[in-house]
Amino acid sequence: MTLFSELGLRAELLSAVEAQGYTTPTPIQLQAIPAVLKGGDLLASAQTGTGKTAGFTLPMLQRLADGPRPGKRQVRALVLTPTRELAAQVGESVADYGRHLTLTSHVIFGGVGQQPQVDAIRPGLDVLVATPGRLLDLQQQKHVDLSRVEILVLDEADRMLDMGFIHDIKKVLRMLPAKRQNLLFSATFSDEIQALADKLLDNPARIEVARRNTTAETVDQAIYRVDREKKRELLAHLIGQHGWHQVLVFTRTKHGANRLAEQLSKQDIPAMAIHGNKSQSARTRALSSFKSGDLQVLVATDIAARGLDISELPHVVNFELPNVAEDYVHRIGRTGRAGSEGQAISLVCVDEHGLLKGIERLIKRDLEKRIEPGFEPDPNAKPEPIENGRGKRNGRSGQARQGGDRGQASQRSSGGNTANGDAQAPRRRRSRGQRTRRA
Repeated sequence: MTLFSELGLRAELLSAVEAQGYTTPTPIQLQAIPAVLKGGDLLASAQTGTGKTAGFTLPMLQRLADGPRPGKRQVRALVLTPTRELAAQVGESVADYGRHLTLTSHVIFGGVGQQPQVDAIRPGLDVLVATPGRLLDLQQQKHVDLSRVEILVLDEADRMLDMGFIHDIKKVLRMLPAKRQNLLFSATFSDEIQALADKLLDNPARIEVARRNTTAETVDQAIYRVDREKKRELLAHLIGQHGWHQVLVFTRTKHGANRLAEQLSKQDIPAMAIHGNKSQSARTRALSSFKSGDLQVLVATDIAARGLDISELPHVVNFELPNVAEDYVHRIGRTGRAGSEGQAISLVCVDEHGLLKGIERLIKRDLEKRIEPGFEPDPNAKPEPIENGRGKRNGRSGQARQGGDRGQASQRSSGGNTANGDAQAPRRRRSRGQRTRRA
């Protein structure tokens, strides 16, 4: 069994890793850390929750620690992420692992005032973690200099493409020096990711520690068949009967998330909603309460499918199945992380049978079907069109959004539920103001 101490990391980094309670690297870390330390480009894919962040953060910090200090407004390493939550998570990892090094770092994203971010950037930074919209805003205002970037990391690159950030990414790339190290991390190797890698990376090392679109073996998955009108009662029943104390629940729409959180709270189950229309302070407050255990249930749109890293989160519930099958993998990947065990429950009504078939086809397995006594579904129930999140409906009980074919990118444009929980259509260009609010 290989230990972190055998990967060539500095003593300061090993001390920080030990303080986090880790001694043995995950498979992605075992392969990525030596590859990044060599200085070459890297294309890496692994199941969500397997430690990709430490896989690039640790060797990146080591390489920066051996170099010169940045000049005014200059940035030495740039990490691009698709959502605010993921940016904050990566920023925390950089701070935690770099605590014994004299490196500077900061996180920037939209939805909050920019002046504190400008003040932090002004002296120069070793590591800048950013969402694309706010980064471009500050660069256009000449608050940040990207001409000396030594290392570029695209984290959750597949989600950035899904969210329509490809044009922003290209703008950022034009601001960077030609000679740099590029690290592209993704949960999947899609055709679009491969195309981006071919343009961005120079003879990269390639790491893929799990086949595409697989779910972690540590996650116990099950389906509860139930009528659509009884989902809320069944969820409350399962939470109470099994004594679940930390439950992440996914809905398709912002309105649905708000409504479910309010209904659960009225049943004395503390719950809050998190989605793209919530202010950054509200999102941060809800996440903090949930992580600390003070909040029993966090109800989220797919804004939280990537970027939520909660140690040993025990339960994920799909109150509604996602319109895009791959999002099921990312949702349930919030539990069973880094080798810990977790449970993923999906409440499925007759409307969602097509979506369920698409998910099972994607992950290449049949999920266990359960019926809870007292919540038996009506065998004569007729499917109804599924609201897709923007007042429109899918007309074939989810059939239009099944599976993992590449038509999903265009389908998302009417779906409304992308990774930041309801961003605008991925392929439709947005104004600068909109992108800043969403980034």
